[in-house]
Amino acid sequence: MSNGEKITKINEDLNLIQKVNGLTFGTDAYLLSAFTKGGTKQICADLGSGTGVIPLLCAQRSKFNKIFAVEIQKDFVSLIERNAEINSLSEKVIPLSADVRNLKAADIGCELDAVTANPPYMKVDSGKRNEHDEKFIARHEVCGDINDFCACASRLLKHGGKFYTVWRPDRLCDLLFSLRANRLEPKLMTFVCATAESEPSIVLVQSTKGASSGARITRPLILHNDREDAAKGKLSPDAEAIYATCSFDSFK
Repeated sequence: MSNGEKITKINEDLNLIQKVNGLTFGTDAYLLSAFTKGGTKQICADLGSGTGVIPLLCAQRSKFNKIFAVEIQKDFVSLIERNAEINSLSEKVIPLSADVRNLKAADIGCELDAVTANPPYMKVDSGKRNEHDEKFIARHEVCGDINDFCACASRLLKHGGKFYTVWRPDRLCDLLFSLRANRLEPKLMTFVCATAESEPSIVLVQSTKGASSGARITRPLILHNDREDAAKGKLSPDAEAIYATCSFDSFK
């Protein structure tokens, strides 16, 4: 492990090397990996993969046969490779140095069953400029906006393939417009709130390529029973079940 890096034990008994100046693993990534469904013979790609944490979590639960971790920053491509190695997941998690604005199914060698993405939430001119480029690129739409991520997912997916993404509720219109513009029909949506009194902080969306219109919006996922539990980090029963299984199967 090089200078400027740290190693952390995270969910699913994984060891994750992270850059001190990069984004750290958090709720968004874990919930997206849990929200994602696949099959042991299916092939997936994760766009803007960063440390590769979403592919690692999905691979650890054998959600896919193979997952391409697509990342534009060269240092992070190497980091994904090392994270796969230290967790004995190199056969399942394949780092891929590529730009989502140009990537096509032919570059991978086949159309995919699923694509995941935890894309940058913020427009380039919004918020304070991060001191470190790694964090700025991860948070802001420097190397592709939400339409670029949706367009890439559509190019990679076979007809009927699934696109799973996590996004900010205040920019939900941007996501839905981009999904439909790229033949990705939203089919399932779950808003996530810290407590029952809180506004949603993130939204999880599953879309299907080429599907007819008609979406199901689940009840909100409440992470903590109240503010006191939130301060203590105590999860609600629903959230506990999701974190125990890396799956939303128990959440109806």
